Amino acid sequence: MSQLSLLEQDIAKLIVETLKLKVEPATIQPEAVLFGDGLGLDSIDALELSLAISQTYGYQLKSSDPEITVIFSSLRALANAIEKNRTK
Repeated sequence: MSQLSLLEQDIAKLIVETLKLKVEPATIQPEAVLFGDGLGLDSIDALELSLAISQTYGYQLKSSDPEITVIFSSLRALANAIEKNRTK
């Protein structure tokens, strides 16, 4: 079991609270898939999560970004993108 960084812990909490998931943030594995068979997130969840990330971290995720699938592939990938691009 991989240890979550502080940022990953914060983002896991943001995901659970924003999307009202019935899981504990600490149970989200950093490399686990977020969409489909992973947490079961869908495109509407991606929009809600993008808005929460923008408000919390100042990072504007755009669906036109060619890396968007990679960014949303796992908690760790999302945390890495936020770390590089955050303004807050």
